[in-house]
Amino acid sequence: MINKEIEEYYKSGIEKERLKADISQLEEVRTREIFLRYMESVPLKIADVGGGSGVYSFWLKSLGHHVHLVDPVEVNLENARTYSAQNNIALDSISRGEARSLPYENDEMDVALLMGPLYHLQKKTERIQALTEAKRTVKKGGIIFCAAISRYASMLDGFTRNLIADKNFIPIMQQDLVNGNHVNPTRNFDYFTTSYFHHPGELKTEIAEAGLQFEKILPVESFGWLVPGFSNKWKDAGFKELLLQTIRQVENDQTLTGVSAHLLGIARK
Repeated sequence: MINKEIEEYYKSGIEKERLKADISQLEEVRTREIFLRYMESVPLKIADVGGGSGVYSFWLKSLGHHVHLVDPVEVNLENARTYSAQNNIALDSISRGEARSLPYENDEMDVALLMGPLYHLQKKTERIQALTEAKRTVKKGGIIFCAAISRYASMLDGFTRNLIADKNFIPIMQQDLVNGNHVNPTRNFDYFTTSYFHHPGELKTEIAEAGLQFEKILPVESFGWLVPGFSNKWKDAGFKELLLQTIRQVENDQTLTGVSAHLLGIARK
């Protein structure tokens, strides 16, 4: 069962259009870019596990892939069905379920996306279970993408956006730095919801412990999400290209990986 606080967060609708605004636009562009490096052939059979309202599902479907969306939050699935009807684009399936028990056969998928489950499972055993279940569903040689939030995200966000001006934010940030367990007892959804924030090395270890072949961990936004005045600068085509080019240039420098708000682990069965 999904945590009550997590379900409440998604029911608020805060995530529905998140990737279309501010620094999250960089997250979406970079995530798509990384996906395309590994999805050259079409069509592939893809499981979007914990895929929310299907932001990546519908995009991948538009590219010609067979996409199956599964999520534990009913409002996310309702949003996906509404989008499907309004835009005349149908996924291969939309179903309710969660990462530790997937409604797919063994070796059924070419690709599994875990773009949310690992940072909503606070126990390591549950994260390993989700990775193992994704491994079960993909074919030999199949790709698993697993997103994580950096251990240092609250600290960097807190000082960059001056969230530390709120005394209620400071213990949330400090707890993240101690053990990665992100708990938000406030009603301020700007501080996110119940989560686990990974050290980059932990994500690599968990991938290996699930019996997967580790390939790499890439920073999604890298340093880009910390750029002052990002929203206005992002509208400038020259700035946008230079930023993306520079992020690509430094993406394999492990000393910078933890600066990124989001990390993307890539593994194979």
